[in-house]
Amino acid sequence: MEESFSRRKLLEPAELRDLNTRSDLFGWLQMLSHWGAIAIFAVLHFQAMGTYWVVLTGFGLGVFINFLYAAQHELSHGTVFATKRTNEIWGRVIGFVMIFPRDFDQVMHFAHHRWTQDWERDGELVREPYTLQSYLMWLSGITYWRNRVFGLVRRARGIIVEPFIRADEEAKVIHESRIHLAAYLTIILASFAFGSWAWLTFWIIPMVLTKPVHQLQNTIEHLGLSHEDNILENTRSTRANGFVRWLCWQMPYHTAHHTFPSVPFWKLKQLNEKIETQIKSEVWRMGWIEFQIEVIKKLAQKDESKYPMNEVWIVPVNGRKMRLEAE
Repeated sequence: MEESFSRRKLLEPAELRDLNTRSDLFGWLQMLSHWGAIAIFAVLHFQAMGTYWVVLTGFGLGVFINFLYAAQHELSHGTVFATKRTNEIWGRVIGFVMIFPRDFDQVMHFAHHRWTQDWERDGELVREPYTLQSYLMWLSGITYWRNRVFGLVRRARGIIVEPFIRADEEAKVIHESRIHLAAYLTIILASFAFGSWAWLTFWIIPMVLTKPVHQLQNTIEHLGLSHEDNILENTRSTRANGFVRWLCWQMPYHTAHHTFPSVPFWKLKQLNEKIETQIKSEVWRMGWIEFQIEVIKKLAQKDESKYPMNEVWIVPVNGRKMRLEAE
């Protein structure tokens, strides 16, 4: 995706060209370290079977698997590796693991970038405004997994209802869904034949049960922000430590990513610093728990649809005052 969404000409062309440089080295370091963490916890999970430690190892394994979506996201943008083919192959592998086919996710995500916070066209905003109940259901992962599984089966049947999928994209999305569904069914049938439930023990159960941790990052990025066409007002970054930034493939610098989606993940910190220097202020930023407390408090008062669509209504304590003073 080569489009740039600066909207305010925050960088000089030469700066952007430098930031857009891909690196196989940084791509492989991030990819192998993430899969290495999964392998370590898979071994620990195996060794913990029959003990109470299995809860802890299963939790760690599931969290690392869920956050592979951060890799899939970057791979869809083609920014992890220098070669397009390597990005695509890894994107398909991880899309299979996440039960989130790569082509479908890429179509949806690019619509999200082109039409961020547009209720009619944003691929990741195709939902009803949240009530407190529907938000908690999404945060828990219950409706997330329902949508993933039922959506995959529906598309495999050739039924496309997503408004962001163009007519010329339907065939590849349907074909991809059928391949995924056939592969998943093959794994299930093989597990019956060989009497092995490893796919449940080391993949599905940990991934499904720890989805709420991943949702902490998913929900913070745009909810409670403006729906106007202004990236600095409709996208939020995350206040995070080094481990979380690594786990999320630097997506806590989410405003920087939305401003210039072509910039690789490992250069987002540098990009974020340049943006904040230009605007003489921090971008919108909150911590995971801080955000959840605020959004639950707000939705307990009234539904999302009752809040103004052209304003930021979930902010850190004193956040708006500090930002306005900086501006």
